[in-house]
Formats: sequence, C-alpha cells, structure tokens
Amino acid sequence: MRGWWQDLTDLVLSAECAGCGAPRTVLCPRCRGALGGAVPRRVRPVPEPPGLPVVHAAAPYALQVRELLLAHKERGALALTGALGAALAGAVRAGLGRAGRGDGQAGPGRLGSVLLVPVPSARWAVRARGHDPVRRMALAAAGELRRTGTPARVAAVLRQRRAVADQSGLDARRRLANLAGALEVTAGGARLLTGGRVVLVDDLITTGASLAEAARALREAAVSHSDGGVAVYEATTREGRGERRTGAREERWKWVHRAPENVAPNAAGEALHAAVVAGPRDSFEINRN
Repeated sequence: MRGWWQDLTDLVLSAECAGCGAPRTVLCPRCRGALGGAVPRRVRPVPEPPGLPVVHAAAPYALQVRELLLAHKERGALALTGALGAALAGAVRAGLGRAGRGDGQAGPGRLGSVLLVPVPSARWAVRARGHDPVRRMALAAAGELRRTGTPARVAAVLRQRRAVADQSGLDARRRLANLAGALEVTAGGARLLTGGRVVLVDDLITTGASLAEAARALREAAVSHSDGGVAVYEATTREGRGERRTGAREERWKWVHRAPENVAPNAAGEALHAAVVAGPRDSFEINRN
C-alpha cells in the first residue's frame, strides 16, 4: 500500500530531480544519461573475494548515480525504479553478451531465458524502508529485458538465515567474515533456478562480499539439488580455485594467481554471473593498469 501511494504521489506532485535537484522532474536528462548513457563494463574490486562471479555494472557509483540510488533505497523515490531497472538490465545484457559472444553486445532475443536472483536485504531494513529496493529493481529489469525480446523473470530464492551486522562501517575482510554463511536458498528454491541463465543482481558492489556470499549459497544449492552420488563444481578467481564433492563433504582450495575469471556452474549448468547498477570508479576493468 505504501509503495502504491508513493508512486501516485511522485506522479501527481511537483518534484525535483533526485540526482541533481533540477526542478519539475523526477529524473533530468543529464542524470538519466549518467545512469544509463554509457556501455556497462566489468567491475573487479581489489582485493577480489574468492567465489565472486563475473560482475558488470552500468555506471560508476559517484555524484548523481549515488544520489539516485540513495533516493530510491532510503527515501522511497519509487518513480526512479524504471530507470534503475533499465540500467540494471543493460548490465545483465553486457555480462551475458560478453560470455556468449566475447564483445558484450548481445542483441535482443540472443541471450536466451534469463533468471534474475536479487541479493536479499535484511528483514529489518525492508521494514524500515517500507520496500525491498533490489527486488523492485530486479522486477523492473526483468520487464525491460522482456520488452526488448529476452525472456526474463525474477527468482527471489535467497534469504538470510542469520542476522548480520550493518556493513557500512566494515572493511573488506570484516565484511566477508560478517556475511560468511549468512545466506541460503529457500526450500525448493533450487528447482526454480533451472531453464535459464542465472544472474545475481544488486544495486551496487563495493567489496564484493555480498555477491560472493550470494553466489556461494546458489552454488551449494545447485550441488545439493544435482542428481548422482558425487557432484563437483569449480570456482576459479584470480585468487583461488575450489572443488567441492558433496558425497564425502570434502573441500579443497588451491590458490592460483591471475586466473582470468570465475567459472562456476549454476543450477542451469552455466557460468554464474552478476549485474549491478553501480560500482566504485576504480573497480571498473578499463581503469586497471
């Protein structure tokens, strides 16, 4: 009810741009261009956490884009959902297009079916905000993908299985420790992850801890759901490679350096990917030395 009323209020009442404060518009052309005007690119935080999937972002997390995400998440500016969802859809296309064709420019209808899995917010945060911003953007992104010819749906199968501390004041190492084992796939959720290419989605990436933990939960659910006595998956990053066999419950990590990217089969048997609206400017791959 709150979301419906906020949407109606945003449409009826005069507003200012959530990104720069320009009058009489919720999102001015300049801020819309900052959000979705560039080609999405791969982002890799330093240090890169083990198990982080290949991540693409639509824009740097700075200036207007930062204000837009905060307005949507913390201040309930729900009229921004469509534009944020469109930017997220662009990042999804770039990631899957690069994986399939090597150029990141997949055309409409060439990605196959896509399953968007939002990283869940803490229940207390959803209650405080009155909405789940990542799930809302995921739904808008799925709609944008369908509009442009790509079958897409949202599979909200992740949930928190224990409480976690507020991440805002934690460094990369403490964020990893805070989130370790915090997420799980809902009962029966693994069955929903078949029949499409799975993409984890979030509003932004900082250290990569949230996406790495979400990926771990999906991979474990895929292994548990697979048929046969012994299921094996590999997760390769620049920092490490792991193999897990469910039959003997053995885990072995072999650390390697400069591996090109993560390769970890999801429930659909393909590499797991992730997409976000924004990431830190210095994590964009094009800026690496």
